[in-house]
Amino acid sequence: MQTQSNNLRRVVITGVGVVTPLGSEVESFWTRLTAGESGIHDLTMLDTERYKVHFGGDIPEFDVTEVVDPHEAKRLDRFTQFAVHAGAQAIKDCGIDFTTVDRHKCGVVLGSGIGGLGEIEVQIERMLTKGPERVSPFTVPKMMVNAAGGNLSITYGLQGPNYAVATACASATNAMGDAMRSIRLGETDFMLTGGTEAAITNMGLAAFQNMKALSTRNDDPKSASRPFDADRDGFVLGEGGGVLVFEELEHAKARGAKIYAEVLGYGTTSDAGHITAPDPEGKGAARAMQAAIEDAGIDTTSIDYINAHGTSTPLGDKAETRAIKNVFGDHAPKLAISSTKGALGHSLGASGGIEAVILCKTLQTGLIAPTINYDTPDPECDLDYVPNEARQANVKIAMSNSFGFGGHNACVVFGQYS
Repeated sequence: MQTQSNNLRRVVITGVGVVTPLGSEVESFWTRLTAGESGIHDLTMLDTERYKVHFGGDIPEFDVTEVVDPHEAKRLDRFTQFAVHAGAQAIKDCGIDFTTVDRHKCGVVLGSGIGGLGEIEVQIERMLTKGPERVSPFTVPKMMVNAAGGNLSITYGLQGPNYAVATACASATNAMGDAMRSIRLGETDFMLTGGTEAAITNMGLAAFQNMKALSTRNDDPKSASRPFDADRDGFVLGEGGGVLVFEELEHAKARGAKIYAEVLGYGTTSDAGHITAPDPEGKGAARAMQAAIEDAGIDTTSIDYINAHGTSTPLGDKAETRAIKNVFGDHAPKLAISSTKGALGHSLGASGGIEAVILCKTLQTGLIAPTINYDTPDPECDLDYVPNEARQANVKIAMSNSFGFGGHNACVVFGQYS
């Protein structure tokens, strides 16, 4: 599907990898997600006795030593471990032999909203209780937001652009937009991109609960994240990573790579309003969606499905619904829209990467993952949110939305490759 200007090189997706509360392997994750399972549960990796919120989407069974030597794993913060694991999946999936390509034109751009928060907490506690001299010399290379991309670059010898994007919950989608542009303009041929986050820590949970951003449904964790439902009361904190291989089309074809989807468009804007609350009318979000559609060279009626940001917050879901209506007009009620955060919680800067993998699987299979826990319609959220059960559909072009604290808005458009 070629829709952009002929002056721009085409970008396709040739590999995907995930780490999520529903699994750390793409096919099993996809099976559980489309079956309507929830990965939310009582937190097991933190002692939550003194907290108001006792549940989330942590991944206690995650084991990075499946892809990294145990000694090396100790030098990686958990958010980097997620990226390395998902990145290894994506590299294996794409089937590339780096000895046969120009590594100077292979790079990494990953998003993370917070980075190594867990390491920061550990080392502050060590400094306060044992003294400054006991702070680990590995603190900085573990906590820095660019550690995830740096480690992937070192592992595979990728010598092209390598940097991190930190735009809160829009981080991964902004990173993917940058990766797409780098390939389009000829700077690179191959980019690892997406996002990673590990913010379910003592400080992370306390900070989000105290700003009253989180659901407090301690008696029913699996039903706590309920995007667009009238009874939603906040988001559920998740963690994980989603990494994709973006590749120039001819580069991919020359090595016989399989192609999941084509990256058609990207748009990003700022609300320039409140540091945490979205614009009530979703004006910045609407402009980002419109920009992505225009960048793809299509019209609004070409979009078949939107993976919504849909965090299950009272203000956010309403603003996103209004933004979709403003952009799509009469086509809005015909759109299939779902938020997979009902099943996964909100993994902040990683969410756009995981949801981009979901978009790829939707385009590949025609199966739309549901918005689970959608029980009571909200009169102000009155679109088709694919409630509770997956749906088979003819999805040729799809969009993913990511909106973050700070007023950051980012959207990508993927299409079936042809």
